[in-house]
Amino acid sequence: MMNVEDIRMYCLSKKQVTEGFPFDNETLVFKVKNKMFALLNLEGELRVNLKCDPEEALLLREKYPAVLPGYHMNKKLWNTVVVDVSITDELLKRWIDDSYNLIVQNLPAKDRKELPGDVTA
Repeated sequence: MMNVEDIRMYCLSKKQVTEGFPFDNETLVFKVKNKMFALLNLEGELRVNLKCDPEEALLLREKYPAVLPGYHMNKKLWNTVVVDVSITDELLKRWIDDSYNLIVQNLPAKDRKELPGDVTA
């Protein structure tokens, strides 16, 4: 099961990702080109908010009890994942990848061009 540092390092391994605390000292936010793709709760239960395709978001919530509507986010576009033994590392990484890719795909063309190499890695 991934821990805070595992999730942090995985998010930071993505191209052009920055991290910061724009809201409070309990929520670490990961951005690509100044657009959020992951919000990691550092206090209490380990949770991460990830952007998701609206249809996929609903399917994941139905299939996985640890996937909830995005806390303090647009419930159609964001899921909150409770990181527990029911969520494999591979699943969580795939969902982080999906969130990152959704943001990159919606960036203006000039910003996408500034991302080196394969932005989906």
